[in-house]
Amino acid sequence: MIHIKTLNHPQLNIADWSIYAGDAWCVIGRNGSGKQLIDQLLTDQLTNVDSGTVLRDVGIQQIRLISFEQQQLIYERELRLAANDLLGDEDTATRAADFLPAETTNSTLIDDLDMRHRLNTRYTQLSTGESRKLLVLQALLEGVSLLILDNPFDSLDQRTCHVLSETLEKANSAGLTIMFLLSNRQDIPQWCNLIAAVDEGHLDTLNHLNQKARESRIQEVLQLNDKAQPNWPDTAIGLRDYPHEHLVALRNCTVRFGNNVVLDQITLNVAPLQHTLITGENGSGKSTLLGLITGDCPQCFSNDVNVLGYQRGNGESVWDIKKHMGIVSNDLHRRYRVHCDVETVVYSGFFDSIGVYDSISDQQRLIASQWLTAAGLGEQARHRFQEISYGEQRLVLIARALVKSPLLLVLDEPTQGLDELNRGRLLDLLEVLNQRRHSTVLFVSHRVDEHLPLFAQHYHLDSRNGH
Repeated sequence: MIHIKTLNHPQLNIADWSIYAGDAWCVIGRNGSGKQLIDQLLTDQLTNVDSGTVLRDVGIQQIRLISFEQQQLIYERELRLAANDLLGDEDTATRAADFLPAETTNSTLIDDLDMRHRLNTRYTQLSTGESRKLLVLQALLEGVSLLILDNPFDSLDQRTCHVLSETLEKANSAGLTIMFLLSNRQDIPQWCNLIAAVDEGHLDTLNHLNQKARESRIQEVLQLNDKAQPNWPDTAIGLRDYPHEHLVALRNCTVRFGNNVVLDQITLNVAPLQHTLITGENGSGKSTLLGLITGDCPQCFSNDVNVLGYQRGNGESVWDIKKHMGIVSNDLHRRYRVHCDVETVVYSGFFDSIGVYDSISDQQRLIASQWLTAAGLGEQARHRFQEISYGEQRLVLIARALVKSPLLLVLDEPTQGLDELNRGRLLDLLEVLNQRRHSTVLFVSHRVDEHLPLFAQHYHLDSRNGH
């Protein structure tokens, strides 16, 4: 299908790599290792190649890439269409069903991936996980020959991960060539039998190695022995003087959109330093619950919601609340579309803005620089935010949330897109915050290995909106 020989690029080198029809490949590497360049190479988007050959027996139109970046491009396109009035009211916006071939709407694949109830939903209203499942459905139903999946299991609950893996395995058995680009070894499907590793732009296939040697090479590539905790800057304001019993108090809260009840009679209290883990299947209402707390869900005003001492709906300013809150979420990541450099994104955390429109003090510059260095991105401060990898963007948004040492740190799947090392560093940071009593953490996760002992409270939402 594709044969790559002695390819030399300033940031990618491949000696010899053959991809055959029906293969199931997994390429594993850290954030910024070169995985994104591989998807550009396979989709014929890679420029500035110095030398080498790429022979193809498959048309580019038969190759489909599904990545966070591709999802973001579609999301931004939909927003532009709406802003330009090219779409009418909500009923004429691009629905999930519009992405699928008209003759395939009765396909059982739609039910297998639990998307039938979302077919009439606008694309911009789908969660990150749902939009990814939709694009997988589109590719399978359109009959592509090569499907490239960049960290497809991120942001999916365990059941959905299993279902997606089974669906892809069946498609591979039927002849579809699949290429996984992964940042975590735990995400390698058992049925994926061809492994390659990319490290600092060098791709090596590992199929000639025995299992022990292969695992050793993956360990080396992911640098899992690097457990050194960065020197996180100590700029916290602390919680010792906080005068209220709870940072968050939700009482019998219900959220509905039309006839769809998303949350039903939810009660949640979070005391200072009562770090809280929030879990639940995709679609159970986790992000909506966080929206009630952050103020991003307008129905916080029609419910009994008290956050950081403010009773919502009493004329308080959202900025009075958010100045003591740090937020990392898929929605923020999607909305951060301002073209600016990495350090500007971090500066914006001081102002809870998208972009920076105020002057930056010397102290703020110092704090932002410290956080970027701690996140391992100090040398990329002047790089364009949109030009670094998705996982690196996630680290920048985490630094953005932490610069003001918030009383309440809201992390909605913050490790999405992070490799094993950086995910471990973030989890280590939570331990440091716990020890230093910097912030109280609300943490949404689908991964069992992120259920840390520091969480004093575990709040689970089931698919019936119960606790």
